[in-house]
Amino acid sequence: MTSRKTTIAMFVAIAVAGSVFVSFPAGIARAYPVQHAVNVLAAVMLGPGPAVLIAFLTGLVRVITGTGSLLAFPGSMIGAFLAGVLYKHYGKVWLAAVGEAIGTGILASFVAVPYAKILMGTSVTALFFMPVFLVSSVSGALLGCIISVRLKETKFAHQLQKH
Repeated sequence: MTSRKTTIAMFVAIAVAGSVFVSFPAGIARAYPVQHAVNVLAAVMLGPGPAVLIAFLTGLVRVITGTGSLLAFPGSMIGAFLAGVLYKHYGKVWLAAVGEAIGTGILASFVAVPYAKILMGTSVTALFFMPVFLVSSVSGALLGCIISVRLKETKFAHQLQKH
């Protein structure tokens, strides 16, 4: 149990630090692919529940420290959940990556519209969010897929998946 909690904390730290150091311009905003890579890794290594917890905690730390916006919550949590559910049911890493991209890139774009209106006072359509969400989530999901395939072969991954 301790190694699982430590792993969750490690994933949160990687996602937070990665968002500070790794980003690139994506149209009207910046893409932060490390969060999406961590979502895929967490979904594969730990399952949907811990993946959503990691996404939430990462968003919370980023909002508190001023390195993220409130949009980090719906986007990363929906993507992490869908990635975890698809991996859990089908056992395919590439489906976890697809789940992350669809969950964050498409579904979260629609959820972000009323969320942004209520909490951030903006009135935009899903098409405003979708391009940036897709660029960020697809690039991160690909990275997470590549790393997950390699990590699945390690002793550490096997120990995590037993618990």
